[in-house]
Amino acid sequence: MARLRDLAKLIRSKNAGPFLLTFDIMFENREVYEKVRDSGVINKEMISALYATAVDDVHLVNYDAAYAIKFTIPRPVFQGEIEDRDVFGGQQYGPLVDLNVPD
Repeated sequence: MARLRDLAKLIRSKNAGPFLLTFDIMFENREVYEKVRDSGVINKEMISALYATAVDDVHLVNYDAAYAIKFTIPRPVFQGEIEDRDVFGGQQYGPLVDLNVPD
């Protein structure tokens, strides 16, 4: 079993406007991308549990042409609100890096 951080070329998060966060998981080549994609480990239910959001609010896309898995979720706190600790959404990818991907 490998961790996602060891398989992905890039794992990032960022704002998709003041109300949404978007995440990109990109891979160096098709073989590794397809291994992770086909494992099913990255799915709406996992994302929902990891980020405490409703499954129906998770928009997940496997983008084969770019060897990327992308998803968007609502921000837990609107951008710029007093409780917002990550105005740019750039630190939200953290829980993904240790995700175990089956062989």
